Amino acid sequence: MTNRRDFLKKAGAGAAVVGASTLAAPAVHAQTTIRWRMQTYAGPALAEHVIKPAIDSFNAVAGDAMQIELFFADQLVPTGELFRAMQRGTIDAVQSDDDSMASPTEVTVFGGYFPFASRYSLDVPVLFNQFGLNEIWDAEYSKVGVKHLSAGAWDPCHFNTKDPIRSLDDLKGKRVFTFPTAGRFLTQFGVVPVTLPWEDIEVAVQTGELDGIAWSGITEDYTVGWSKVTDYFLTNNISGAWAGSFFANMDRYQELPDNLKELLKLTMDSSHYYRQWWYWGGEADLRVNGTDMQLTTIPDEEWATVEAAAIKFWDEIAAESETKAKVVQIFKNYNDLMVKAGRPYRF
Repeated sequence: MTNRRDFLKKAGAGAAVVGASTLAAPAVHAQTTIRWRMQTYAGPALAEHVIKPAIDSFNAVAGDAMQIELFFADQLVPTGELFRAMQRGTIDAVQSDDDSMASPTEVTVFGGYFPFASRYSLDVPVLFNQFGLNEIWDAEYSKVGVKHLSAGAWDPCHFNTKDPIRSLDDLKGKRVFTFPTAGRFLTQFGVVPVTLPWEDIEVAVQTGELDGIAWSGITEDYTVGWSKVTDYFLTNNISGAWAGSFFANMDRYQELPDNLKELLKLTMDSSHYYRQWWYWGGEADLRVNGTDMQLTTIPDEEWATVEAAAIKFWDEIAAESETKAKVVQIFKNYNDLMVKAGRPYRF
């Protein structure tokens, strides 16, 4: 009994010491900040509008839980290698269109500017959220280990050139920087598509390597400085809105806790909303008040031949695969609905 009492006393004293030390110095569990690297298709001046405000907000709210480091066009890898870099995990996330980053999916051809698939910027989110494109994109990218996060609209696709374009004949022989699918479509009108790094475009126009650009609307022309090296802006466009998306490496995305996934979604929605009003207002204001470029127009009856060629192009794309045919049919159904709805949806 004596030995037992002595043992209990010592054990109690030890427990008291341990308890006291525990209360005095509680255990600290170090939190490791999740860090992502994201590269955008946009150069620094454009990124200030199309992505940076949203990422800055994400980082401010996420704090020590997660930080996204943003890189601009071609900063880590060339734009055409973005998909592979993300798939390998070299980059955690990407903002781009499918076409420019050369994704190996059945929907790649529809990214960027698919000719006349949209008339206005609101068409793009409606097609994805209400007409089934989200589900198709999600399935296609899941097959290749990439998470398609969210699609949104950018600006319409116009030509800005050194020489005036007032007829389809004026396009013949023009060396133009544009997107892969848009270039494929425009070759039938004599356009010579040219692929160059984004940051080289301005100098290429100045040196005569390029005759023009079909990469954006007038807002971007002024924002990135292209309005200073081209003299004319064609008011006809081959698409009402660029369709782009946010993507992430699948493993990295699945590692995120649910609250950060939700914050990422809110951030992308914020980015989509910013672009809706920034482009919509900018396109109108700079057409009226911009002083760098003179506006030109191809007559409606002549431009109608381009629109008719686009529908034929759609059918050619649809014949390539079942998935492509499904997307093209959605475009047809949607545009048929818009025409029947009348003003303000279609004129």
